[in-house]
Amino acid sequence: MSKIIAVTSGKGGTGKSSICSELGFALAKQNNRTLIIELDFGLRCLDIMLGVKNDIKYDLGNVLKGECDIYKATTQVKIASNLSIVCAPEDPFATVNAEQISNICNEMRKYYEYIIVDTSAGTNASVFDVVEQSDLILINTTPDPICVRDARTMSDEFYKRGNKKQRLIINKVNRDLFNEALVEDLDEIIDTVGVQLIGVIPDDDAVVVATAKGQPLPSNSPAFKAFDAISRRIKGQDVPLSVKIV
Repeated sequence: MSKIIAVTSGKGGTGKSSICSELGFALAKQNNRTLIIELDFGLRCLDIMLGVKNDIKYDLGNVLKGECDIYKATTQVKIASNLSIVCAPEDPFATVNAEQISNICNEMRKYYEYIIVDTSAGTNASVFDVVEQSDLILINTTPDPICVRDARTMSDEFYKRGNKKQRLIINKVNRDLFNEALVEDLDEIIDTVGVQLIGVIPDDDAVVVATAKGQPLPSNSPAFKAFDAISRRIKGQDVPLSVKIV
């Protein structure tokens, strides 16, 4: 049975798209057929992160306009045989509703084990409508107090809608932020957001380089180890949470 995973955040700049791309690479490397659907209209970036910016012939916008079906808008990632992408439209004014995304996901469930939905950032109604239909919601925050509060707002709304399938990713973690006393520790973030932790991603320059070049993370990088562990936890494997703040 395939699994739809929505990656969302209350604020832009938390690394949501890089989480989608690296989780996609991690799951594909573990021989799981994986599809990423990008919904950040007008601000698409996953084509660059996945190294397919020159390969996109059709995107989600073409599907929504009826110019092609979802299969034509699906692009195989060359450097990861089990990974594909449906890119967001370049038109910032394109619109989509939850039913359309649900229909697309249900169609693609036939062919993919994991479907990662990269939502737009923020707390607008369309984000909640799309995300709440997912099998798992990954709420992403950084240790910044503003991002943490926004993540709590997102989580509270999902709980109000009866959705308890939430897990927390804390991204871009480094010792300097804690030395500055922006937040006391990871436990404070978890308690504030009110969502069970699934993983901590260290602040790692390798992520910036890999996503800019459209390449997978090197296997010896701290961030790769974090993404690999998160992907295995998503699959139900018992992977200990080992956090080293760099």
